[in-house]
Amino acid sequence: MKPINLKFNVLLALLSLLLGNAATAQAQIIRTDTKTNITDSLRDEFDRGPYFTLYHDNYFVVGTDPVHRPTANNSDVRFQVSIAQKLTKSRLPLGTFLFLAYTQTVQWDVFKNSMPMRDFTFNPGIGLAKPLFFKDRFLGKVTLMLEHMSNGRDSIQSRSWNRVALGASIMIDEQLTVDGKAWVPIVDGMNNKDIIKYVGLFQGGATFMTRNRKFGASCHLVKRGTWKLDFNTTIDVFWRPWDRANQYLFLQWYNGYGETLLDYNQFHNRLRVGIVIKPRFFSEY
Repeated sequence: MKPINLKFNVLLALLSLLLGNAATAQAQIIRTDTKTNITDSLRDEFDRGPYFTLYHDNYFVVGTDPVHRPTANNSDVRFQVSIAQKLTKSRLPLGTFLFLAYTQTVQWDVFKNSMPMRDFTFNPGIGLAKPLFFKDRFLGKVTLMLEHMSNGRDSIQSRSWNRVALGASIMIDEQLTVDGKAWVPIVDGMNNKDIIKYVGLFQGGATFMTRNRKFGASCHLVKRGTWKLDFNTTIDVFWRPWDRANQYLFLQWYNGYGETLLDYNQFHNRLRVGIVIKPRFFSEY
């Protein structure tokens, strides 16, 4: 609590005492002090947390088209590695902190001869995040981020774009988290000028987990950049078979465009199964 606010509350308390309302005055000071102390304690605990953490889900899955007969052309392995590093504590203006994030996603054609890596997505970024606290718990955070996405190729297979994104993840309670993100695109790839038509401008979703955090499911929709009611849809179902494990058995369904940068304008319908390692509080999307 700032000294000027404390003095102001004490004056109000003394005035209430003079007016004969001692109980109200005492309660006012206790409530104010408690609220401030709880928020400060939660922020201190948050800042003492690990600086190096997971960011998005880290997973390894294999699957195919659930509608058509499986072939080497519609079956693959997909894996993702995603990390974040806090650069400061949450003591910057407005209670924010600075962080770096890096995500790499790989599409691997393991069922073809020589098992080639078909496409990569390199996604580095730098962000400013504000943790949110309410009463006696960590509520979530709001993030402003600058991201770059590229598949690292040249010539006609080169794909890249950037975005300035504003997002939020809010834990409604210990079981339900909702999130949303909107972005301003900066398309610099010569061979993907129309990528926003397929990857859209905003997204939203929700994640549910049981109280013992052994089972969960999430659904996320990305609105494509058209005037039609069309979405890229991702549904995840995950189950932790052992109490002490931090890995979950993972079932993922993707339906839409933009799953890879190389084939961003091609429709994909994929059902995959594997394992996932999830961040401590919630996954970023």
